Amino acid sequence: MLRDKVVLVTGASSGIGAELGRQLADVGAIPVLVARSEDKLEAVAKSMPSGSRVLTLTADVASTEEVQRAVEQTMARFGKIDALVNNAGFGLFQRVEEMPLADYERMMDVNYMGVVRFTKAVLPHMRQQGEGRIVTVASIAGKLGTAKSAGYSASKHAVIGFMSSLRQELEQETRIRVSVVNPGPVRTAFFDRTDPDNNYLNKVPSWYVLTAEQVARSIVNLLYKPRAEVNLPAIGGLGVKLTQLFPGISSALVRKMTDKK
Repeated sequence: MLRDKVVLVTGASSGIGAELGRQLADVGAIPVLVARSEDKLEAVAKSMPSGSRVLTLTADVASTEEVQRAVEQTMARFGKIDALVNNAGFGLFQRVEEMPLADYERMMDVNYMGVVRFTKAVLPHMRQQGEGRIVTVASIAGKLGTAKSAGYSASKHAVIGFMSSLRQELEQETRIRVSVVNPGPVRTAFFDRTDPDNNYLNKVPSWYVLTAEQVARSIVNLLYKPRAEVNLPAIGGLGVKLTQLFPGISSALVRKMTDKK
């Protein structure tokens, strides 16, 4: 049951995070919505059903101090954090030699270190509580590198490796469960910045493009029933397995589908 459970969600001002907040409120959970924009967070909170219990907190996942403050404010308000959903992230897409080093560094700081910061800040409280859930939104790109996504893919590979190691540390000695969601492309504001002309989304098969609602629903399901990893859509996970088994053949197929950014 998620009723009365305190679920901290990063990147909650739009897209997957905002939709997840609404779905959590629908089942009686207490979403703690974290993002940089106070105005956007308030708009999301107002879109929730009447009577929803929700807390909005401004914090940048790239700031250790702001992350720690957000966790402390949540504990001060509710006395517990039942689940953490690491969702904040962004992507920039260019060929390796064209992308400035600063863009690689920023993606790693937000997409990877943001996960590390919030996870480390929350873990002591979950250990004291005796249980918890940590769900991190990574990406199929974290399983399968594609052209023009080296920086983004590397940051998501790092996330998946970090969560896998954390799972190994926690699964035998605690009741803290660790899950990773690896979505393919999701039709959200993520692509407003990375693909403003829709060159990529319009060329990728429509059946492969997800909605924020689908990804959020998968996260809610993981909070109910933890699994180590979920690939979305399922065929994306099949593509990863094919690449592992037949790297030469599958590389050409993956390149044809994804080199449209």
